[in-house]
Amino acid sequence: MADVDLPGLRPARDTGHASSWLTRLAASRGFQKWAARFPLTRRIVRSEGDAMFDLVAGFCHSQILQALVKLDVPLMLLQREMPLDALASTCQVPSPRMQVLLSGAVALGLLKRRRNGCYALTTRGAALAGVPGLAGMIAHHDVLYRDLADPVAFFRGEVETELAGFWPYVFGAGGATDPEVTATYSRLMADSQVLVADDTLAAVDLRGAARLMDVGGGTGAFVQAVGAAYPDLSLTLFDLPAVVPAAQERFEKAGIAARTKIVSGSFRDDSLPTGADVISLVRVLYDHADSTVVALLRAAHAALPAGGRIVISEPMTGGNKPQRAGDAYFALYCMAMRTGRARSADEICALLQKAGFTNVSKMRSARPFVTSVVQGVR
Repeated sequence: MADVDLPGLRPARDTGHASSWLTRLAASRGFQKWAARFPLTRRIVRSEGDAMFDLVAGFCHSQILQALVKLDVPLMLLQREMPLDALASTCQVPSPRMQVLLSGAVALGLLKRRRNGCYALTTRGAALAGVPGLAGMIAHHDVLYRDLADPVAFFRGEVETELAGFWPYVFGAGGATDPEVTATYSRLMADSQVLVADDTLAAVDLRGAARLMDVGGGTGAFVQAVGAAYPDLSLTLFDLPAVVPAAQERFEKAGIAARTKIVSGSFRDDSLPTGADVISLVRVLYDHADSTVVALLRAAHAALPAGGRIVISEPMTGGNKPQRAGDAYFALYCMAMRTGRARSADEICALLQKAGFTNVSKMRSARPFVTSVVQGVR
């Protein structure tokens, strides 16, 4: 390759950094034109080009996804396959524009078009209708999109984000007095909690525990999942007073009310109840600043007996090895929330150690884009 004459590319001065030279080489228009023709590199060029175009077109892709969800297309196609005109009529979208939406969804692997002209869900598209909470999360993303409309202002901290107002529940009891707001938050979190609970319980073995207390658990979706998986385990839910009625109803319907205690309070202002040998914090830490998190972890340490465990489950960043779900989504989401931040598993381990926990460990996670798990011992 050193003997190839690449138009527009001058040899870079040797700085001792091969990666810098290669980066400049790849950025050269002359090299790109040559690599696109050379048999050994043109496949790589095509792959990199496709990946770059996906980044450029990503917003359009997400809007296609949101339109499908808001128009209930996945739910309709889950019931029966439908032709273009029927979908256009039901969704009140002009047929030519509906055709563009459906073709885009086919291109993204969400739908498929039968030979008879009917549209059907792919396996990926079926997740939009079948995965608990997924459609709800997608539908409310219009708030996040508005917050990111000016990304430079967003990253400079110059945007008064709407998302922070969408979730006033996380600010504490004062923001959770509106029953409608609390119900919206709790319903969405409870629906999406199903996947989180599944992956958390797959990563953590609770056999031998006597009582688990879930702190900040909302209407008790995680407690319900634990109760189903461990029939002999006593349970406690600790959260704000506004969620107690819905939690009580949930536990009664699930048949676990007799072995479940609900304690209302705020972990910002109140001591945590004692008596549990496992404390779980599921999607709690990333809603709060470091000072609040350290205080909460210390309160959990004080509430646990010697040998007791703390289990933390939430989406996490990749730390020194950034990954897409944590660093290119949840980190931005938390930034728009303006109450906390997404942390890496290593950061959370360090906070646990600072609070006095030992034997801190990162558990294997089946789907890091759903949740990651860290635990420690009192």
